[in-house]
Amino acid sequence: MKFSGILLGIIAVLAIFVISVYNKFPTLDENVSEKWSQVQNQYKRRADLIPNLVSTVKGYAAHEKEVFTQVTEARSKVSSINIDANSLDDAKKLGEFMQAQNELGSALSRLIAVSEAYPDLKANQNFLSLQSQLEGTENRIAVARKDFISAVKEYNIALRTFPSNIVAKIFHPSLKIKANFEASEAENQVPAVNFN
Repeated sequence: MKFSGILLGIIAVLAIFVISVYNKFPTLDENVSEKWSQVQNQYKRRADLIPNLVSTVKGYAAHEKEVFTQVTEARSKVSSINIDANSLDDAKKLGEFMQAQNELGSALSRLIAVSEAYPDLKANQNFLSLQSQLEGTENRIAVARKDFISAVKEYNIALRTFPSNIVAKIFHPSLKIKANFEASEAENQVPAVNFN
């Protein structure tokens, strides 16, 4: 009698553990999807601000056409690459998306550098407001990326560690390790500072 009670107790504890781990994976997966949506939301905000910034700067720097073309092309490329939460396990697709975002960031840096050459533009309230909004957006993107990286880390750890990996393989066999952000070659280069 005592033995069957102990056996039932062990089975009950095991069942509670399996159920809690089973329910953990959909929660973690949804958390990764939510964090990715926030990353995309911030990229969209940046893409929406760019035409206003370009138009404002264009009014002052009409002969800097190449920079405007690069920003416009980079924004267009970013808009053409979409990654939904279901594609986060495709490292190649995520890399293409991040490459396009990096090109846009680089083009925006050149646009800001052009704007520095125009003192009237630097004093223009519309430009200052847009520049501030863009800077805030870049900060939001960094925070959203950080949150996404943390969510992917938590998900991947749960999927790869014992004993939750066993529960995942049995009850959630379709789950795969999620790809994460990686800095591009350009982002790893030390920026050149020249005061001449």
